[in-house]
Amino acid sequence: MLPSANRMRRRDEFTVVVRRGRRAGRPTLVVHLLERSGTPDPPLVGFIVARAVGNAVVRNSVRRRLRHLMRAHAHEFPPGSLLVVRANPAAGPARPDELAADLESALERVRRPRSRPTSKGRR
Repeated sequence: MLPSANRMRRRDEFTVVVRRGRRAGRPTLVVHLLERSGTPDPPLVGFIVARAVGNAVVRNSVRRRLRHLMRAHAHEFPPGSLLVVRANPAAGPARPDELAADLESALERVRRPRSRPTSKGRR
């Protein structure tokens, strides 16, 4: 399970990350990352599992699986980082290995440096 020191609990932190953070999506989940510099706090991870994912039993199961998977990745982010993992409706019936692969892929993608936009068609 994800350590308590790494759990995001405040609504304003969730809001800031989802609105301003970098985003990477996969079929079963979307990851939002906001890197804050100059903060000695540990990286915080929050989870959003909406009703569209399934009933309460399914939602809590998905949340537990995501917390377990994030345990191995929490230390990979710089201090002060805020990360939100939002489950899509496809996460409910997804197999554990499928959810793990999507999380790995989304985390890898969100950590990549941003590429500069190209100016197509300009002269």
